[in-house]
Amino acid sequence: MLHSVLKSSRFLYPHRETLGLTSTISGCVCHSAFSSMKETNSKVDSREPCITDSLSVSGNGATSSMSVKSTPEIEKKFVHHVYNAIAPHFSSTRFAKWPKVAAFLSSLPLGSLVLDAGCGNGKYLGLNDDCFFIGCDISSSLIKICSDRGHEVLVADAVNLPYRTGYGDAAISIAVLHHLSTENRRIKAIEELVRVVKKGGLVLITVWAVEQEDATLISKWTPLNEKYVDEWVGPGSPRARAPSSVSLESIPESEESRSGEHMNVCNEPNVSRDLEEEKNIKNQQEYFVPWHLPYHRAEISGASADALAAGLAIKDDKKGAVVYNRYYHVFSEGELERLTTGINNARIVDQFFDKSNWCIILEKTV
Repeated sequence: MLHSVLKSSRFLYPHRETLGLTSTISGCVCHSAFSSMKETNSKVDSREPCITDSLSVSGNGATSSMSVKSTPEIEKKFVHHVYNAIAPHFSSTRFAKWPKVAAFLSSLPLGSLVLDAGCGNGKYLGLNDDCFFIGCDISSSLIKICSDRGHEVLVADAVNLPYRTGYGDAAISIAVLHHLSTENRRIKAIEELVRVVKKGGLVLITVWAVEQEDATLISKWTPLNEKYVDEWVGPGSPRARAPSSVSLESIPESEESRSGEHMNVCNEPNVSRDLEEEKNIKNQQEYFVPWHLPYHRAEISGASADALAAGLAIKDDKKGAVVYNRYYHVFSEGELERLTTGINNARIVDQFFDKSNWCIILEKTV
C-alpha cells in the first residue's frame, strides 16, 4: 500500500520542476511522461524534435558546444528517418530481454527511478515492478508505440536529455551510442547519462562490438569509406567502400625464391592496394546495416514511398522488401572505457562482453 502511495505521489505532482523535466522544452515535439496517454498520442508526429540546452558535467567543457548538439545529416537520414519508417516492424522483432540488462534492472533498490535513454519500443520499461521508469527516444514513431502500451515516455535526443541534474536513481542506454556518428557526440551522450542520475546512481551502457560472435553478419554490412567527423555535418550522402574482389588471405607479405634469396612482393601496386584494403577491413568501424521492411509492412505508412523517392531506401523484389540502411559505429575493445576517461564525476564499476556487445556500468561519484 505504501509503495502504491509513493508511486502516485511521485508521478502525479503537477509541477514540471518536480517531475525533473527541464523548463526549456516547451515547443519541442516532446510528450510529457505525465500527461494523459490520449493527449500524448494525439501529438506524435515525425518532425525533428527541438534541442534543449544542458551543461556538461565532465569538467573538460569540450562537449558542451552546440556543434555537438547539432544532429549530423547522416544521423537524420540513416537513423532518425529509418526508425520512424520501420518502427512497427522493428518493434515486432524486439521483445526478448537481454539477461544481463534484466539482471541490472532487477538489482536496483525498491522505488528506484530509472531513465531509459533510447528506449525503442519500451521492452525494458516496467521490467522491475518495484521501480519507476521514464523512457525517451529520438523516434516519435517508437515513442507512440510506447505510449500506446501505457509507458511514461517522451521524444528526446540522447545528447540532450530533458531531465534535471541528479533526477534519476539509475539510467540505461541499450544499443544507442553506436548510432551517434562522432566521438564527441558519443562522449556527450555518456556525460548526459551521468548528469541525470544522483550521486551513487548507476548507468548501464551497451553498444555493438566490432568483435561479432557471428562473423558472417559483417559481410552483410556496407563499410563506409572513412569515419565521420564534426565538420562533416551538413547535406550529402556518405560514401560506401566496395569490398575487395581479391582474397586477401592468399596474398603473402613476402616469400622465399628458389635460390634462397628473399623476394619482397609488397612493392607491386595491386598487392599494396589489397594489403591496404585488408588493413582497412581490420580497422573498419563505420557501417551501414540493412533493415528489410517487407512490402506488406511498408504499406502501413507513406514513409517508405517518400524514402524510395528520395533515394534513402531501395526495393528488393527478390525478398519482397524495402531495404533501409542504418548507420552504425561499432565499438572496438576498450573504446567504450576510453570514452569515459574524461568524465571526472563517474567511475567504472563493471565492464563485460555480452551477445556481441561491449557493456559498461558507471557509478556517479559527485
